Order: sequence, then structure tokens, then C-alpha cells
Amino acid sequence: MIWPPYHTAALREGILTAREAHQVRACYGGKLTMIDQWFGRILDSLDRNDLWKTTGVFVLTDHGHYLGEKDIWGKPGVPVYEPLGHIPLMVAWPGESPREVDALTTSVDIHATLADIFGVQSRQRTHGVSLVPLIAGKEASVRDYALTGVWGREVHLLDGRLKYARAPGGPNAPISLWSNRWSTMPAGPSHLRLPPPDDRAFLDRMPGSKIPVIRQPFTPGDMFPYWAYGRFSGNHLYDLNDDPNEEHNLAGEKIEGDVADLLRRELIKIEAPDDQLSRLGLV
Repeated sequence: MIWPPYHTAALREGILTAREAHQVRACYGGKLTMIDQWFGRILDSLDRNDLWKTTGVFVLTDHGHYLGEKDIWGKPGVPVYEPLGHIPLMVAWPGESPREVDALTTSVDIHATLADIFGVQSRQRTHGVSLVPLIAGKEASVRDYALTGVWGREVHLLDGRLKYARAPGGPNAPISLWSNRWSTMPAGPSHLRLPPPDDRAFLDRMPGSKIPVIRQPFTPGDMFPYWAYGRFSGNHLYDLNDDPNEEHNLAGEKIEGDVADLLRRELIKIEAPDDQLSRLGLV
């Protein structure tokens, strides 16, 4: 057993034995050890060539991986809990001493940071914010909110303390997929490949872009891209300061209404598709 089944109750339902679960975690630990070894070669090269004075280094990943937290394994269809979404970010910067920066960031901010450093103007709109003011110690924060999620599933709003995961209240619809590479979407086993666009498809434009792409609407009963499969467990709202393990769901309490309004405003601000607001019951 070297790779976990993508499941939300693998131990409880007997899909994994305790021994297999231990093996999966051990293999993941071995992988991290291998990464440490090879990443160390890069750091050694920076030392050997005296490059720290002129080189910025960003260390992060795309997402985490569930290894039994809440008996979740792999990356199944669940809200983005901390083990998956709270990724590391370490930055080494010429002239800056090591310190901890407590600021909300997302991975799209890395692109904005590089563009800022090199004076590059992006051709199309992006949602990143440059981290240069944080790195230089000129600002304590660069963003108030961050959005995250997996296509076809919950949309999450974070403010550094609260995390809100909004799910469809009924059927997972309406929903559309945009792509300019339809023949390769989504990657995966052949039996999961989508059928070609049908007569409902039309040309549309992503927010901030003038380049047309195919927009394929889906309705219940269609074959969805595999990310959207899986049951929903309602909305989730956690205070990460008081509840870092996300055990006490505050959804349904008075505070949810305020956070839901904020999520709606943030989605409108980034020109989210109209069907997204409808799907989440935020119209």
C-alpha cells in the first residue's frame, strides 16, 4: 500500500486497515525525506556559489494531502480542511533577516510578486497581490480575504481567522466548464474523459480576458468532470483561532449570514460566473 484510497471514512468502513494506514503515512514520510535530500542540493549550490545576496527563494506547494485527519485519505470530495489548504510558504530574500510574517496569502500571490519584482505587466487580469511589501517589512498585510476551492465543489472564503465553505443547497447546478483545451480535459483514466462539447456549448470569455474559450453548461444527469463528484455535507464555518482542528461547525449560527454576504461580494468583485452565485444560493 503506497497510495491511499481517496475516501472519507477509510478506517471506519474497513477500506484501510490500521497497518495499511501506517504504511501510507510511512511512505509519505519517505517522500518528504527524499524531497529534503534533493532540495538540500539546491541550497548547497546557493551556498557554494554565494548566490544568497542576489537570489530570492520561494518554497511552497500546490496543496496538502489527507493522511487520516478526520479519517480522510487522499483528496476526496470534502471541504478544504487545513491539512489540504494551509500550505507552507518560506521566502529567503537578499538583505532580509529571518522572521515570521503573520499575513494572509495565497499561491496566486507568487505570480503577482514575481511580476512586481521584474516590472512585468500581465496581459490578462489576475487575482494575485504582490508580497513585496510583506517581504520588505513595509506592510503587515496585503489582503483581507482569500478565496479557494475545487472546481464543482464548495467555494471557501478565508480572512485569516474564519474559514467559510459554501456548498450548493440543492442540486450541484447550474454549473459550466470553460476550456480552450477540451480534448485534454480532464486528465485521468480514459473512462473519466468527458464527451465532446454538445449543442449547448458556446464561446465565452473568462473574466479579464478577451480571448474566447468554450463554455459548456452542465445540468444534473450529465457526466461531470470527476472533481465535482461526491456528496456535500452542507456549509462549514470554523474559527481557526479557537478551533484549529475544525471540529465545531458554526454554520447555521448568526455569524454565517454576515460571512455569506461577504463571500457574495467577493465573488462579484472577481466577476465570478453568474451560475456560480446561483449554484451556491447567493443570488
